[in-house]
Amino acid sequence: MNLKSFQTSVQKSQKELYEFLTDVSNFKTILPDGLEEFEAREDSFKFALKGMPAIRLEFVEKVPDKLIKLKATSDNLPVFLTCKIDELNEKEAQAQLFIDADLNPMMAMMLKKPLQKLLDTLADKMGEL
Repeated sequence: MNLKSFQTSVQKSQKELYEFLTDVSNFKTILPDGLEEFEAREDSFKFALKGMPAIRLEFVEKVPDKLIKLKATSDNLPVFLTCKIDELNEKEAQAQLFIDADLNPMMAMMLKKPLQKLLDTLADKMGEL
């Protein structure tokens, strides 16, 4: 299953947005409302939203100022979250989020809407930074 958010403009430079997203504690500010749990470590964070089990995401790839990629640490949930960052000008960046998940058809059907909503909320909140 492959999902993507809309492209969002962020009032930060490409470098500032990259630095914001590589500090895992900042994800708390862009996660959806209804956050029931949040725990940040050096290169990962764990979060739980109302009605959903907790998920821990850890960095697996960082391309300075251009891309971050996180992977769910649970083998039961093979999910990657990627953020691509492009420069619009010196003070503004554009970001787009992607989820790639290797799920069986039943799980994909159940998780498609909640994961798309998560992507869109992250993009919305990044646009408000």
